[in-house]
Amino acid sequence: MAKVTTTEHGTITDDNHAALWHGRFKEGPDAAAVDFETSIYVDERMAFDDIEGSKAHATMLGKQGIIPQSDADAIVAGLDDIKKDLESGALTIDYSAEDIHSFIEATLTDRIGEAGKKVHTGRSRNDQVALDERLYLRHAVSDIQKKIKTLISCLTDIAEQHTKTYMPGFTHMQHAQPVTLAQHVCAWAWMLVRDCDRFSDAVKRLNVSPLGAGALAGSSLPLDREYVAQQLHFDGVTQNSLDSVSDRDYCIELASALAITQSHLSRFCEEVVLWATVEFGFIDLSEKWSTGSSIMPQKKNPDFAELIRGRTGRVYGDLMALLTMMKGIPLAYDRDMQEDKQSLFDAYDIVFANITVFTSMIQTATWNTKRMETGCEGGYLNATDIAEYLVRKGMPFRTAHGVSAKAVRKAIEQDIPLEKLTIAEFKECSPLIDDDIYASITTQACVEARSVTGGPAPEKVVEQITALRQFCK
Repeated sequence: MAKVTTTEHGTITDDNHAALWHGRFKEGPDAAAVDFETSIYVDERMAFDDIEGSKAHATMLGKQGIIPQSDADAIVAGLDDIKKDLESGALTIDYSAEDIHSFIEATLTDRIGEAGKKVHTGRSRNDQVALDERLYLRHAVSDIQKKIKTLISCLTDIAEQHTKTYMPGFTHMQHAQPVTLAQHVCAWAWMLVRDCDRFSDAVKRLNVSPLGAGALAGSSLPLDREYVAQQLHFDGVTQNSLDSVSDRDYCIELASALAITQSHLSRFCEEVVLWATVEFGFIDLSEKWSTGSSIMPQKKNPDFAELIRGRTGRVYGDLMALLTMMKGIPLAYDRDMQEDKQSLFDAYDIVFANITVFTSMIQTATWNTKRMETGCEGGYLNATDIAEYLVRKGMPFRTAHGVSAKAVRKAIEQDIPLEKLTIAEFKECSPLIDDDIYASITTQACVEARSVTGGPAPEKVVEQITALRQFCK
């Protein structure tokens, strides 16, 4: 006889808390086997999503006459009570349960009795898990997009203050052309805009309901899948029951979007680490977001930027784990797919935390604008502007390029900047060069002349800032 326990919620038998599949077996699983297969430590974060999905399913079962309306109402009320108690802490998750779905169903049955056993009518854990994941990921994506937009807003605030803060732009880590700090941080921001768009695009494929697909072949019961999808604010339902329970494209796609976002954060941090060096000296990180050395008293290390950069490997690894997990799985559901959540949730948590930390770190940093502007004095950043000066006078660009290169060689031989060449030396390179060359190759002139859309000219950067702020709204 099953053991009976009485609680304030009624009578509980061991059967209520057994594995959902236990009826087929004479023996219970080995304790080590139970521990090996349990996923509740990972999937507990989907508790409220499981409740919402089960409420919609039970409501449909009642509407369709598959179970009595009184039972459907009792299930919905019982699930609401479980949600309220989980939120308040009156109910805690039992980690001896196989997964969060088993825990919710067992708790429901403990509280409302036989009606609770009807909640799983017409569904399998296969379509139930896929539903819960989609519900959870839908709001998780919204949360991370809000974080990204907060960072974009922070970067536009910095840009707004530095539209005329000149700094060297780099290619191959060599001085290239002068830009502004505003232009540079706007470049970071546009990378994040694409990240937001990628998440929005992924949600288009995520936001369909798999519930009703059952284990793999649907159900002989008159389920109304479209009604459930409507109740849960999905755009529609999946179109093939086999595919519905074996699809994890949405996990891989989101992990890919997370990995790309993380790659951007890592690139930002690489620049922060470089800029914080004595050699660059462009940025001074707040002491709240720096650490020291256990042996060298003078050190102020950009550890948080380095940690964000270092955790990129974990996020990439999570994506590869998902791709590898799915590469050889035949239709339909296989237990390998239980491993999807750990990788995806890990990647999500890392990127979410990294965005939060990077925002605070960059928001509290100060900028050495004089050092940046001094950096524009070396490296012949205005060489291209000499070529374009000659183009405006009718010279073919390839010829002008050679003339500018000749001027650079003259300056290198004398170890002076281009603007220190005499007009006679310039004319040795080309007779088209006149005294107005000097006004054309100052740092300010070089930046302001680049007034194409997306360029570093202050008025064009202001256009970028306006567009970025509009995006964040």
